[in-house]
Amino acid sequence: MSRLISIIINLIKNIKKISSRKRRLLLLILDSFILLFSIYISFWIRLGEPFSDQLIENIWLFPFSLFFGIPIYIFTGQYKGLTKYQEGKYFNQICYRNGLLVLFLSLFGIMLSLPSPPRTCLILIFFITSLLSNSIKINLSELLIKIKSKKRKKVVIYGAGEAGAQLAASLKISGEYKIICFIDDSPYLWKRKLYNIPIKKPEILKKLSFKIDKIFFAISSISKNQKSYILNNLGNYKIPVFEIPSMEDLTSGKAKIDFLKPIEIENLLGRERIYAKSDLLKASIHDKCICVTGAGGSIGSELCRQIIFLKPSKLILIDISEENLFYIERELLKNRVKSIQIKSILGDTCNSKLMLKIFKTEAVNIVFHAAAYKHVPIVENNPLVGIYNNVFSTKSLCEAVILSDVSKFILISTDKAVRPKNVMGASKRLAELVVQAYSNDYIYKNDNKLKTFSMVRFGNVLNSSGSVVPIFKEQIASGGPITITHPNIIRYFMTIEEAANLVIQSAELAEGGEVFLLDMGEPIKIIDLAEQMIKQSGLTLKNENNKDGDIEIIFTGLRSGEKLFEELLIDAKCVKTIHPLIYKAFEKSKEKKELLTYLTILEEGIEEFNLNKTLKQLNKIIPEWEYSDNPN
Repeated sequence: MSRLISIIINLIKNIKKISSRKRRLLLLILDSFILLFSIYISFWIRLGEPFSDQLIENIWLFPFSLFFGIPIYIFTGQYKGLTKYQEGKYFNQICYRNGLLVLFLSLFGIMLSLPSPPRTCLILIFFITSLLSNSIKINLSELLIKIKSKKRKKVVIYGAGEAGAQLAASLKISGEYKIICFIDDSPYLWKRKLYNIPIKKPEILKKLSFKIDKIFFAISSISKNQKSYILNNLGNYKIPVFEIPSMEDLTSGKAKIDFLKPIEIENLLGRERIYAKSDLLKASIHDKCICVTGAGGSIGSELCRQIIFLKPSKLILIDISEENLFYIERELLKNRVKSIQIKSILGDTCNSKLMLKIFKTEAVNIVFHAAAYKHVPIVENNPLVGIYNNVFSTKSLCEAVILSDVSKFILISTDKAVRPKNVMGASKRLAELVVQAYSNDYIYKNDNKLKTFSMVRFGNVLNSSGSVVPIFKEQIASGGPITITHPNIIRYFMTIEEAANLVIQSAELAEGGEVFLLDMGEPIKIIDLAEQMIKQSGLTLKNENNKDGDIEIIFTGLRSGEKLFEELLIDAKCVKTIHPLIYKAFEKSKEKKELLTYLTILEEGIEEFNLNKTLKQLNKIIPEWEYSDNPN
């Protein structure tokens, strides 16, 4: 007997390794055994003895139950469905099949005048066969899961609502995880059960923290602030937290409920996502030829991704990096509508003749200028190249816009252009002055406003190249330490998607010469961000109070040209636009003729590789940037 049990357990363990045909044969043999056993046991129960005369008289039931039963099972799909996916419907289907079987046996016995079994026996055959078929197969499936349970990860689902229930059902089917309990903030649900799994209060995590491997966050309808509060609390436990996809991805079919991913850092910042006004997005882009410079960069590539879904007639990608251009073109070609043309051009935006040729040949309508050197330390160490690229690419493009049929030009700027403390910020502020000068000059010379020049200025973008987020992730992955320049440094943050949305919408709002700003909420202390990311990784902060912690934070001192906080406005007052979270301002500018004179001297200094002359001239144009603070 023990030998038989051992064989059965080994079969169950290896059932997934057995081919589909052999598995069905195994189930067919099991059903044959159930049929024969059900007939025997029904007579025993009805007549009270194991081998009665009536059983012997009705021996014909044994072979003909197989003769009729197995074909009924086969042709009604008994072996096509997977037991673990059937749930309640499975028992109904079994009853239907066994009812047919009993009916066939009764009719067959009458037609051939065979000995008739007691009617009670036929009823018992129906019930016993149905119950055994259902219970044995379900229990075998459960036994298989229990055998594998030692290898399964122990998890807790945070959220006992509809999303949590769907996730639990999916995890139950996969058999990869063992759900210890649900956690929910609603006292009404505590001590109740969902799928026979207990629902408990959040405080239970203190006791479970050493017994579970992961927390699955499964609440879809919740504000950003609430979500941030819960996730920050969960970060106090050394347990990795994963979340279900967004409702947008679930309803569009992009992801399934069990497509779990690590918590994104923007969810910990507590800033509500800014949704775009669809009319503003489409009006600027639909059926127009759009050109994006720096198309392979962080902002440029996201602009391209969003623009392609707004159905322009053509999208022109310009980048000086062959590798970046290759990757963004390949990605866009996968997602584009066939009617949309995509053209990639490898070139330098400082080349005014090339830019003019592109604008005229491709009949460009709108230009988004995202090409720039933006990493403060690199530009600080390579000021001549940084200034030339950021300033003269903007000048080159503005000139090409004037000489072509381009109707709108949008410069992507930065908060570092406001009262700049570094060369990069000063160069971007000068780029803004160039756009303002060309805009004012065009408006002055033309009664009609067929061309508009404007700027979009925003703060730090999460997960962009050079952002603190990927740097912190890399430092945490290598075991630390995390390096921060100053304990009190603060920054505004937004997602790449939001930044691109703002830029696109500003094109429709643009009237000429203005700078657009986004209501970015409250600034974030960089040290708080670092601590949140450490918790999110399931690790602890190493400091004087916790010397056995995992990751240490080290302060390296402010870099040359770095500010403790950034601003979005220089001296103007911002006013509301038709978008409730987008503002605009008109700031001080210089006349085009005066500015071009300054730029001629600046360009001479760069061409002569004369750093002192170049920086002095930059300081003359941007007096709020102090050249004395920068090395010669």
